[in-house]
Amino acid sequence: MKIQPLGDRVIIKPLEAEAKTKGGIVLPDTAKEKPQEGEVIAVGKGKMLENGTIKAPEVKTGDKVLYGKYSGNEITTKEGDELLIMKEEDILAIVK
Repeated sequence: MKIQPLGDRVIIKPLEAEAKTKGGIVLPDTAKEKPQEGEVIAVGKGKMLENGTIKAPEVKTGDKVLYGKYSGNEITTKEGDELLIMKEEDILAIVK
């Protein structure tokens, strides 16, 4: 399924949560924390400014980003992929 976000929204595929701690302890699914890092898979056209121009988004498809723990809206595609749709301003940083 192809999804095109509107305005200044982006679609992010969250990265998988860690299955082990740094010490080597295996975590069950119920103890895993919600990931805060993901990959941008689609970007809208940008934010409409008051003067009528569109400000292009800073992120682009393929960027790895950090976002707030409870940011965005979760959706599930027909294929079973879990994605997040959020405004660009909810993205905290681009991982280089």
